Amino acid sequence: MTATATSTSTLRALLHGLPGVDKVGVEARAAALGTRSVKTTAKAKAIDLAIRMVDLTTLEGADTPGKVRALSAKAIRPDPADPSCPSVAAVCVYPAMVPTAAAVLAGSGVHLASVATAFPSGQAPLDVKLADTRDAVAAGADEIDMVISRGAFLAGDYAKVFDEIVAVKEASGTAHLKVILETGELGTYDNVRRASWLAMLAGADFIKTSTGKVPVAATLPVTLIMLEAVRDFRAEHGRQVGVKPAGGIRTTKDAIKYLVLINETVGDDWLDPDWFRFGASSLLNDLLMQRTKLTTGHYAGPDYFTLD
Repeated sequence: MTATATSTSTLRALLHGLPGVDKVGVEARAAALGTRSVKTTAKAKAIDLAIRMVDLTTLEGADTPGKVRALSAKAIRPDPADPSCPSVAAVCVYPAMVPTAAAVLAGSGVHLASVATAFPSGQAPLDVKLADTRDAVAAGADEIDMVISRGAFLAGDYAKVFDEIVAVKEASGTAHLKVILETGELGTYDNVRRASWLAMLAGADFIKTSTGKVPVAATLPVTLIMLEAVRDFRAEHGRQVGVKPAGGIRTTKDAIKYLVLINETVGDDWLDPDWFRFGASSLLNDLLMQRTKLTTGHYAGPDYFTLD
């Protein structure tokens, strides 16, 4: 199947022909993997890897240029007192804030992601979504986080969702496209699997769980289903796609659970910021606190790292 085969009947046959998700089994496996512990040297490496995987995010109506500049500087140098601390993967902001972030991030190696396509609802005409995307790329974004039309997906209009992703991918140019499924609104694990495959067939470079703007965001079972989807998609189509859980991941303990999930489900190929990201804001501070504890033997004070 290619990005030109867009009839709803063709897509329905393919997506509804995918194996059903064993709800009990996937939740039990995710829970079991979530109990694994990582100690000492392995934990230090896991923390640094998790820092390198963070998309440091601010998506608030009250965002200011000053806040975005500070966040971008922190992305480059998360712990000013420790030059051995790695930079994060990317900064993620609204399109209007892309020029501000781009000025700080230039030459740093930290990617600049922008949400687009009428984030977070996706409720806008396609021409508006495409203009949103093109403007963000023109301003300096090298990654676009788009939202799918969940209403169209749930109504079974798979061709509309597919065609929109294809169009946004084209409008993104050389920027990587992360497709947000908003899994908390999809209703079933089977729909998460179908939406994952639909996004990948349409050309997504990453599939992302959530906007972080609905009550149910990233979960281990949902991420497990998405990891299985990218694994199976690569086996069938020969193309690797990344995964980004976002929303509700706040602690080092949480992050390590996801790293274990990757290792046990898809292996080393995805244990890299090019293929796995955390969409988060508060997670970075906890990772930095735990890193300081491992390095110095004590926790930094609560106001040692900036609040984002």
